[in-house]
Amino acid sequence: MSQELRLAMLGMIEGNGHPYSWSGIINGYNPAEMAKCPYAGIPVYMGKQPLESVRIPGARVTHIWTDDPADAPKVSAASLIETVVANPEDVIGHVDAAVIATDDGSDHVRRARPFIEAGIPVFIDKPMATTMEELRQFVQWHRDGSIILSTSGMRYAPEMRLNDEQRAHLGDLRWITSFTCKTWERYGIHALEAVEPLLGQGFLTVQAHMDAGGDVMHITHRSGVKLTIGALHDAYGSFGAVHLYGTKGDLPLKLKDTYHAFRGQLVAFIDMLRSGTPPLPFDETVELMAVIIAGIRSREQGGTIVNVADILSEI
Repeated sequence: MSQELRLAMLGMIEGNGHPYSWSGIINGYNPAEMAKCPYAGIPVYMGKQPLESVRIPGARVTHIWTDDPADAPKVSAASLIETVVANPEDVIGHVDAAVIATDDGSDHVRRARPFIEAGIPVFIDKPMATTMEELRQFVQWHRDGSIILSTSGMRYAPEMRLNDEQRAHLGDLRWITSFTCKTWERYGIHALEAVEPLLGQGFLTVQAHMDAGGDVMHITHRSGVKLTIGALHDAYGSFGAVHLYGTKGDLPLKLKDTYHAFRGQLVAFIDMLRSGTPPLPFDETVELMAVIIAGIRSREQGGTIVNVADILSEI
C-alpha cells in the first residue's frame, strides 16, 4: 500500500449522502460547496467541527463514482476528491481500498464483486447483506481471504459507550429499547449495532410486530436481556434513541455527535487496512445480518418467532 492510503468512494442512492460526509471527514472539505449538499444535516454536523480539524491523516479519498453521473462532480467539489471516474471499475489499480457507500443490503454483492475479485479490501455500508444469497457470498469471500468490513456508525457513537459510573447505576441489564426511522431492512442495523457491543454475540430469536407505519422487533439474547427495536418509517426526529433498563436503574441515551460516530467508523477501517486486524470478528457482523434477516422472515411469516441459529445454519 502507498504511504497515504488511497480510497475510492463508490455509489450514491436516494436517501444516503455518505459520499459527501465520509469523503469530507477523511479529506477535509470546501464549506461553500458542502453547503450545496442536498442532505441538509451533513453541512450542519460537519460545520460544528473546527474546519482545520476535519481530516483523517494517512488516508485520502482520491476517486469518486456515483450512480447518477451528475452527482459525482458535486461530491468531488465539496469533499476535495481529485478524480471522477465514469465506471466504478476504473479505480482498480489506482486505489488501496474501496468504499461501497450505498445502504441497500440486497445489492452489495454486485457492487463489491469487481473489487473483491481484484483483491482490493472493501468497506460495505450497513447493512452488509439483507438476503441469504448476499450473506452467503460475503461469508464465502471472507473464508477465501478477502478483506471485508461492514459496520454502522452507531457502534462508534460516543454517546453509546458506557462509563463505569453508568454501568454501576444500571446494575445488570434486563431490557433495552433502541429506535430508528426508515425501515428495518435499511436502518434496523443502526438500532441493533448501537447496543450490540453491550451484549456481545448470542442473539437467539426475533419476532416482528408490523403495520403500515413500520416494524417493532422483539429480540432475545443468550444473556437473558430482552431487546425491543422500533423501525418506524417517518419518526426521523427520534433516530438514535436508546433506553437501557437494569436491576438498579435505567439510562436514556441519544445520538447527538454524528460526526464522531462516522469518524470513528472510518478510522477503524483505515486502521484495519494498516494493521491487518479487524475492529470486530467477521462472524459478529454475520450474526447481526442474521438478526436482520430473521426479522424480515418473521414479518413475511406474519409475526412468527424465528430462531437466529436457523438463519446461521443456512449459510
